[in-house]
Amino acid sequence: MNKKILLIALAVLFSCKTEKKEAESSEQQLSSKPNIVVIYADDLGYGELGAYGATELKTPNLDKLANGGIRFTNGYASSATCTPSRYALLTGVYPWRNKSAKILPGTAPLIIDTAQMTIPKMLKQKGYKTGIVGKWHLGLGSGNVNWNQTVSPGPNEVGFEHSYIMAATQDRVPTVYIENGDVVNLDPNDPIEINYQKNFSGEPTGMDNPEMLKMKWHHGHYNSIVNGISRIGFMKGGEAAKWVDEDMADTFLVEAQRYVKANKEKPFFLYYALQQPHVPRTPHPRFVGASGMGPRGDVIVEADWCVGEFIKTLEEEGVLENTLIVFSSDNGPVVNDGYYDDSVEKLGEHKPAGPLRGGKYSLFEAGTRVPFVTYWQGKINPGTSDAMISQVDLLASLSKLVDSDVSAQDSKELLDVLLGKSQDGRKELILEASTRTALRKGDWAMIPPYEGPAMNKFVNIELGNNEAYQLYNLRDDLGQQYNLADSNPEKLAEMIATFEEIRGSKSDKIEQLELK
Repeated sequence: MNKKILLIALAVLFSCKTEKKEAESSEQQLSSKPNIVVIYADDLGYGELGAYGATELKTPNLDKLANGGIRFTNGYASSATCTPSRYALLTGVYPWRNKSAKILPGTAPLIIDTAQMTIPKMLKQKGYKTGIVGKWHLGLGSGNVNWNQTVSPGPNEVGFEHSYIMAATQDRVPTVYIENGDVVNLDPNDPIEINYQKNFSGEPTGMDNPEMLKMKWHHGHYNSIVNGISRIGFMKGGEAAKWVDEDMADTFLVEAQRYVKANKEKPFFLYYALQQPHVPRTPHPRFVGASGMGPRGDVIVEADWCVGEFIKTLEEEGVLENTLIVFSSDNGPVVNDGYYDDSVEKLGEHKPAGPLRGGKYSLFEAGTRVPFVTYWQGKINPGTSDAMISQVDLLASLSKLVDSDVSAQDSKELLDVLLGKSQDGRKELILEASTRTALRKGDWAMIPPYEGPAMNKFVNIELGNNEAYQLYNLRDDLGQQYNLADSNPEKLAEMIATFEEIRGSKSDKIEQLELK
């Protein structure tokens, strides 16, 4: 009997030790995983940073990242506009596969299916804490949002454990912060009402009350007035919850720093989505005049400072050496995007798109080729990579980094490229701009024929529309000045075949760009 009891006791003891070892092993594996931070600028062009050739703007903190990590010269957003690029980044799926992935109003429903795989969802499965701070613009709720109750589904339902966001853009209502589905500082006695079709009785607008504006609208931005700036859409109520535009960069920075401090004991993923230099450009008074280029230049300087302060926090909290940082932008640059803010008048010699043609909204290279940097102190050797890579590839690449078997339809596993160990990037890539698509393959770019204006005169950007095929050899003609479609029919035929193999025929209905 005593022998039997002894055997049972030994078995229990052995089991406990095994469980303890397994737990310790699991903890060790978890602690060895790197933190991952994606810092995502809004409308920042290829030529805005010193590391990418800018001479008129000073961006020392972003230059430090780029020069201390891998600076990609062929790094792409998936789209030339915001919502589609954000969708692709998080899901690993081309935005043209989702008909709802277009520039959304602030009242749009969530366009990521809650059953769909995302970067934060994949990382949660591997034990990561996951958070988003900043711009969302992927829709919220199911179609009829009551902003006075918890808004769901949203970021928290697609993989983020913590979220502190603005719903859409700085120029769209609602002009409030939302934390984990709840509007911050909402007074229940002053409920929020939002409408994108008609105004609320008695509420001033930029169209009817220009005397109330501190920043005049140029096009599209003539609805409700908040903080002396007229927006897209109509809003009533929620006075205590409304943000102060000039404090937005500081607000998001503090939230990002707070997230790091609260989650540094476990591996974390933070999607830090900056609002700069999207309109309205409202630098904090500390940065007014910092660039000599007016508000647009000033908010880029401000964004650079925010990134520097955030990196300091990673260092002070002892996690910088175990943190992979990815920096990029959701699309290319636009100068005048709806307000009179001296962005054109004070641009001077600065070239936001660098040597590239086009800009935001465009199928030319400047629409989607953007700054793209990876930085991991002590793990990534500084260098420049000409490998073609897209933000849509982050899901599969980060999956490999954390030993996950998760993949996505359009995401290529390019971890060694991200880490600077390989120059073997993508062979081809479909690019999108306002439902129109084009192909990048090797050294070449092909834009199919599209109806519509060649240039949007409001923003002074060439859109890429042409009645004929366009074919460019980017190795010899980075600025896309020489259309070789007629002189190189064999290459054109090859590009069309590749395009149609991936994209299918381009017979889908094309929506003309509408700035509103």
